[in-house]
Amino acid sequence: MAAGKGGSGQVRIIGGQWRSRKLPVNDVEGLRPTTDRVKETVFNWLAPYISDSTCLDLFSGSGALSFEALSRYASSALLLEKDRGAASQLTKNLSTLKCNNAAVKNIDSLKFLAQDATQKFDVVFIDPPFRKNLLQQSCQLLEDNQWLTENAVIYIEMESELAGVELPSNWQCLKEKNAGQVTFSLWQRN
Repeated sequence: MAAGKGGSGQVRIIGGQWRSRKLPVNDVEGLRPTTDRVKETVFNWLAPYISDSTCLDLFSGSGALSFEALSRYASSALLLEKDRGAASQLTKNLSTLKCNNAAVKNIDSLKFLAQDATQKFDVVFIDPPFRKNLLQQSCQLLEDNQWLTENAVIYIEMESELAGVELPSNWQCLKEKNAGQVTFSLWQRN
């Protein structure tokens, strides 16, 4: 993802209770905060699902997707981020927002998903670093280790050349769109 319209070093929440709030983002290799244009489309897609949902944000990075979901009244969010500095900034941003229904875990997303589920999630954001072959394994671990509620929705952002990636057979694509070199899509578990 390219840097958002807010410029490098920050993300802007575009809707909900924290609309127009800007939050600092650490400069981490491979971090691509979701652009405002893509976020607007994605959260229009997610509108029927976000309120009162439990969210899991894999490879959280800037936290832009979780902050947007929480701003739109998701009941909770768990943000997973491997980079210690980025995870620390996510925790500071939650504190700045006085958000007490979210937590940050400084952990590798695949290691977390490799465990048996300790809870189930309604909405999952998957936006792994590009060209690291993390997407397919993430999706399979979500399914295999039972991290998803029965009709969970999964947002995926990936490099366009991965369009043929194999996802769990019980996931149905609801929406898909391209923006430059990025393909983003919304899936539902059946």
